[in-house]
Amino acid sequence: MKKYFLKRLFLLLPTLIGITFVVFLISHLAPGGPLEREIAKLKGYANLKGGSTKQVTEEEIKILKERLHLDKPIPIAYILWLKEVALLNLGESRLHSREVSELITEKIPISLMFGLSGFFISYFICIPLGIIKALKQGEKFDLITSGFIFFTYSIPTFAFAMLLLYIFSSGEIFSYFPLGHEISDHYESFSFWGKVQDRLHHMFLPVLCYAVHSFAVITLLMKNSLLEEISKDYIRTAVAKGLGFKEAVFKHAFRNSLIPIATGFGNNLSLIFAGSLIIELVFNIDGMGLLSFQAVTERDTELMMGLLLVQSFLTLSGNIISDFLYVAIDPRIKFE
Repeated sequence: MKKYFLKRLFLLLPTLIGITFVVFLISHLAPGGPLEREIAKLKGYANLKGGSTKQVTEEEIKILKERLHLDKPIPIAYILWLKEVALLNLGESRLHSREVSELITEKIPISLMFGLSGFFISYFICIPLGIIKALKQGEKFDLITSGFIFFTYSIPTFAFAMLLLYIFSSGEIFSYFPLGHEISDHYESFSFWGKVQDRLHHMFLPVLCYAVHSFAVITLLMKNSLLEEISKDYIRTAVAKGLGFKEAVFKHAFRNSLIPIATGFGNNLSLIFAGSLIIELVFNIDGMGLLSFQAVTERDTELMMGLLLVQSFLTLSGNIISDFLYVAIDPRIKFE
C-alpha cells in the first residue's frame, strides 16, 4: 500500500510537467500568442497618447522576443520557465502588472472561503438526506424531496444565481442580501463581530449556489449506494440473526455505501481552489475563477501558466486523497 501511494506521489511531478508543457506549447503556437499581445499593447499605448498607430520596429520586436524567451525554441523556453518555477518565481502578469504568485496568494483565500463553506454544507446535508431517502424509499418524504432535488439539478447554476439575486437582493421583491462582492465598502470600520456578520451576509447567496451545484448528485449517489448495500446478502443475514434493520444499516451498510461518495471527494475539493467561474461572475467575487477567466481571455501567458500549475497540482492531489479515502473507509481495498 505504501509503495502505491509513494508511486502516485512520484508520478505527480512528471504529470505536472506533461500538462504544463502541452498548454505552454499551445499558447505559443496559437494565433494571438504572447508576442502578438505585446505588439498590440505597444500600438494601443501609442493611440492612447494621441498619436497614430505605432509602427513597431524590428529592434523592439527583438527585445520583446528576448524578454518572452521567444527567441529560443519552445522546449528551451519551457525549460527556462520551469527553472523559474523551481525557484518559486511564477513570473509577472502583464494584465495586472503584478507578480503571479502574489495574485494567486491573494485570490485563493476568497475562493476557499466561499467554496469550502458550500462544499461542507452540501456534504453535511446531502449524506444524511440520502440516508433518510434510502430508508424511506417510495414514501411521501422521498417523493417530495426528489422533486426538489430534480429541480435543483435541472436549473443551470447561472440561472439559479440570477434568480436568487432577483428575489432576495434586487429590491423588486426583497432586499435582504447584497448584490455581490465579498465584503461591504466600509468593512474596515466595522468591529470584529460586525466584520463576521458582514462576511456571512455577503456569503449566504453564493454559498447556497455552491451547495446546490452538487446537491442532487451527492444526495442521489448516497441514496442509491445505500440502497444497493441494503439489498445485499450480508445485511439480510445480520437482520436474520437478530440485529435490528437500522442497526444493521448504520453498523455495516453505511460505511460501505460511502465508497462512491469518496470517489468525487478529492476532485470536488480541488475544484474549490479553482473557484466557480459562473458564481464569481454573477456575484462579482474577485476569486480564482474570475482570475482564471481573465488570464485566458486576455492571453496573459504567465498568469495562465501559474494558475494551471496550481490547479493541476490540486487536482492530482485530490485524486490521491480520493484513493486514501477508499482505504480509510474500507481497509479491505488494496492498491497495488
